[in-house]
Amino acid sequence: MLGLTLCGCAATKADTRAELQPRHSIREFSDQPFAVVADPWEGFNRNVYRFNFYLDKYLFLPVVRGYEFVTPAFLQQGVSNFYNNIGEVRTLTNSLLQGKGTESAKTLGRFLTNSTVGLGGLFDPATKFGLERQYEDFGKTLGHWGAGSGPYLVLPVFGPSSARDAGGLAVDYGISYGIYAAVDPFDNSDNATVASAGVATLDAIDTRHQQSFRYYESGYPFEYYMVRFFYHEKREIESGRSLKQ
Repeated sequence: MLGLTLCGCAATKADTRAELQPRHSIREFSDQPFAVVADPWEGFNRNVYRFNFYLDKYLFLPVVRGYEFVTPAFLQQGVSNFYNNIGEVRTLTNSLLQGKGTESAKTLGRFLTNSTVGLGGLFDPATKFGLERQYEDFGKTLGHWGAGSGPYLVLPVFGPSSARDAGGLAVDYGISYGIYAAVDPFDNSDNATVASAGVATLDAIDTRHQQSFRYYESGYPFEYYMVRFFYHEKREIESGRSLKQ
C-alpha cells in the first residue's frame, strides 16, 4: 500500500492551487436555497474541505486505484458485500431506536439471509429476494426524534456533516467498537493487532471505492456551497424535513 501511495503521489504533480480558490462569494447567491444552511464555521470548514481534497488525491485515491487494479472485479464486489452486511447491524440498531418495525424486520432478514445463504455476507441474495438495503445511523435517529441538525461541519476524512451528525457518528462507531470487542474474532491469533488493522484498512479502502464523488471535479464554480446544500437537504429529507417543500 505504501508503494502504491508513493507512486500515486509521484504521478500527480500538477499545481492544484487554482482549482482550490473559491471563484465566487456566497453574497452573489444570497437569494438561492443553498445559501440558507447555517455555516458559522465556514473558515474552518473550508480549510478541512481543502485538507480532505489533498488527502483524497494524494493518499486515498492512489491506494484505491491500486486496489482496483490488482483485485478482480468479482472479489471487489464480494468485499463490498461483506462490509455492507456488517453495516446492517448499525442500520438495525437505529431502525429499532426509531421504532421502525417493518424496516427493522427487513434489515434483520437481510442480515440473516446474507450471513447464511450469502456465505458470511460475500454475496447479496437478500436483494434478489426483494429485501432492499436500507441505511440508518444515529444522526438520523436523533433527527427522527426532533433534534435539529445544528451548524454545518466538515470533518477530516469523513467530509460533510453537522453538529448532530458528528455526534451520531461517534455513537455509531462506539457501538460498532463495542460489538467488535465483544466478538473479538482475532482473540486467539498471535497477530491480532495486525489482523484488526488490516480489516479496518480494507474497510476504509472499500468505503472510498464505493463512493464516486471526487473533490473539485463537479464542474460547479462554487462546489463548496453546493456540497453543503445537498448534504444538508438530503439529511433533512431523511429526517422528514426539508428546506424546500
